[in-house]
Amino acid sequence: MFVHFAPNTWQDKEGDDLSTPLSAINPDIDTDNWAECAVNLGARYIVFVAKHQGGFCMWQTQTTKYSIANTPWKNGHGDVLADLSVSCRKRALRLGVYLSPRDDYFGAGLGGVCKDPARQSAYNAMYREQLTEVLTRYGEMVEVWFDGSSVVPVSDIVRKYAPHAAIFQGPDATIRWVGNESGFAPYPLWNAESKADARSGVSTSMHGDPDGDAWIPVECDVSIRRPNWFWSTTNVRNLMTLDQLLEVYYRSVGRGAQLLLNIPADRSGHMPGADFARAREFGDEIRRRFRKPVAETQSPGANVELQLAEPARVDHVILQEDCRHGQRVLSFRLEGQTGHGWTTLYTGSSIGHKRIVPVPANIYRRIRLAVIHSMGEPRIRRLAAFNTGSAPPPTWDAPAQVWAADTVGAWKDYKFDIDLTAKINDAAQYRVRFVPASGTVTAIESAELLLDGAPAPHLLRADPSAHDALILTMTAIGQKVTLLGAIKGAEQGAILLQKM
Repeated sequence: MFVHFAPNTWQDKEGDDLSTPLSAINPDIDTDNWAECAVNLGARYIVFVAKHQGGFCMWQTQTTKYSIANTPWKNGHGDVLADLSVSCRKRALRLGVYLSPRDDYFGAGLGGVCKDPARQSAYNAMYREQLTEVLTRYGEMVEVWFDGSSVVPVSDIVRKYAPHAAIFQGPDATIRWVGNESGFAPYPLWNAESKADARSGVSTSMHGDPDGDAWIPVECDVSIRRPNWFWSTTNVRNLMTLDQLLEVYYRSVGRGAQLLLNIPADRSGHMPGADFARAREFGDEIRRRFRKPVAETQSPGANVELQLAEPARVDHVILQEDCRHGQRVLSFRLEGQTGHGWTTLYTGSSIGHKRIVPVPANIYRRIRLAVIHSMGEPRIRRLAAFNTGSAPPPTWDAPAQVWAADTVGAWKDYKFDIDLTAKINDAAQYRVRFVPASGTVTAIESAELLLDGAPAPHLLRADPSAHDALILTMTAIGQKVTLLGAIKGAEQGAILLQKM
């Protein structure tokens, strides 16, 4: 689990323009406060938003005047990224950086695509210099976020200056987005996918394939003020409760994903007091539940048995594979031995990095993992039993939610051209289905996705499970979304949109 700090912008109220940089109002930016919040949470590292889509740079950059150097803070000599790197080192936290390819100040849209093609080469050069600055001045980065993917060629820079960093989105991606901003991963969750999907730069958990030939683990992102990513004077009401945060934990980390929790700074440059306290409460509860097991073991092989020193109460079991050897378990059964013999506690599929399994609270003598199907010999690095004394979230094993389909338009004369802007209100994946008035849709041809008029082919793909549907991967909102193309086999019909 790690924390994502977005102090780049602020709002007086929901709906305000996000172009006002936090540092422009001369706050007492306190990176020690941020780092302390991460420590209390139990995070392993911080991903800092050095530049968001507005284009304002929170470090001393040579590339633009739209930066912290042109604010009253520290008389223009401040560098938030430098201060945060020091704060992290003092607390043994690692540091990552979010550098938005989108830059509204320059005129670059999602992925760094310029509305004016004549300016693309200039933006590419500027963005490459910005990336070089943040990767060479502040120590080794553990993660680099290219939100919305990127068309700017940066592979050489990433390989040279961040060869060991996790890369989020883009053609160099080594980790992938879960596909929503609610903090929930699907189950089963597979770390592997095809190399073709990995190269797309926008693959999600939906592309997971236990037979895949590329290892691209899943990351779940969610804001502590869900769904708001930035602080405002009005959205404290959206601060997640402890129970909601625990639900996120069980359905992300507990399913084998990494959890990125966004905590936005307020106008004073601090983590809001309520958010700070809630992060501490969340971290304390996770540590209370899972810091000390009743017993644990590890072993290769399809059958792993945990002998308790003496009969003890157990209500949770944590399973982990040694992923250095891949994700091998395809299905398993968890069993427990009480004074009345063995009983099945749970049957599941994926384990991967971690699977948290609540079990019926009882006094057990032994816990046993039986791997039913696997690819190669299973390598179980941890089978641990816990007595948390607490019930899990009621939805801990719930499937990913699928929203009902909405009618968003129609096609005729075998062609479609629809504006989806009003319906794309979340960064998520959407399924577009074409339902004919009569006959059958045999194929969708020449489909094209436009964002503010610019082609975005990397965000559009055919639905592998149906010939009459497309999948949109919307990594950001706020742009005009247009979908056009042709239908083969049916002259007219309705177009349905479904958030996945």
